[in-house]
Amino acid sequence: MKKLRENLSGYIFFILALSSISVLALITVFIFANGASVIGKVGLLNFIFGTEWAPSQGKLSILPMIVGSVSVTLGAIIIGVPIGICCSIFLAEFAPAKVRDMFRPAIQLLAGIPSVVYGFWGLLFIVPLIRNYFGGPGLSILAASIILSIMILPTIISISEVSLLALPRHYKEGALALGLTHWQTIRSVLLPAAKSGIVASVILGVGRAIGETMAVIMVVGNAVAMPESILDPVRTLTTNIGIEMGYATNEHQQALFATGIVLFVIIMILNASAQYITRRK
Repeated sequence: MKKLRENLSGYIFFILALSSISVLALITVFIFANGASVIGKVGLLNFIFGTEWAPSQGKLSILPMIVGSVSVTLGAIIIGVPIGICCSIFLAEFAPAKVRDMFRPAIQLLAGIPSVVYGFWGLLFIVPLIRNYFGGPGLSILAASIILSIMILPTIISISEVSLLALPRHYKEGALALGLTHWQTIRSVLLPAAKSGIVASVILGVGRAIGETMAVIMVVGNAVAMPESILDPVRTLTTNIGIEMGYATNEHQQALFATGIVLFVIIMILNASAQYITRRK
C-alpha cells in the first residue's frame, strides 16, 4: 500500500510537470502557426532586414523595432551590469550583516514592483530630466535604458551574489595567505571563479530587459524609425505588439505574431545560453 501511494505521487508530479511543458508547447505552436505564413509570404530576410513598417500598405519589415530593442537592451546592460555586479560584491564581501539584512529585502522588493509603476515613475521623472538637460523629446532610448537597468538589477545582484557566496572558502583564504589584498583577491580570484554565475545573471537580465513591454511603452516614444542617437524615440519588438495587437486584423495580426516568433527565438537563445554557461561550470 505504501509503495502504491509513492508510485501514485510520482505519477501525479509527472503529470503536473508534463502539463507545464505542454502549455509551453501549445504557446509555441500557436505563435508559429499564426506568424509563419507572413514570414513565408514576405520572406524571412525582407521581414527581418527591411526598414518599412506600414501594415495598411502591405509593408511588413521589423528592422527598426529590432534595432530599437537592441539599443534599449544594450543601454540597460551598460548602465545596469556594472552597478549590479558592484552591489553583489559589496553584499558578499564588504557589507556588515545588518546592512546585508536590510539591502536584500529591498533588492527583492525591486523585483516585485509592477512594471507600470516603473514606467509611470520614468515618465514623470526620467523623461523630463532628459528633456531639460540633454534635449530632445525626452521619450528616448536613454530613458528606456535607465528604467530597464533598474528593473534588471534584482536578477543580476541576486544571482551574482549567490555565485560569489557559493565559492569554496579556501579560494579566498589561500589568496589572502599568499599576500593579496582583499580587493586583489576579489578581482583576481573570486570574480574569475564565479564568472559563469555572473555571466548567467547578465544573460537572464538581458532576457528580462528585451521582453519588457509596459514600462518601455511609457518612456521610449514608440516611433517606427531608425534612431540616430540615444536621445531619439524608438519602438521595440514588444511595444510594437502591445500597441497594435488591440486593433490588428488579418495579415497585420499575423505579422505581429511573426514579430513574436522573432522575440521568442531571441529569448530562447538567451535562456539556453545562460543554462549552458551555468551547467558547463
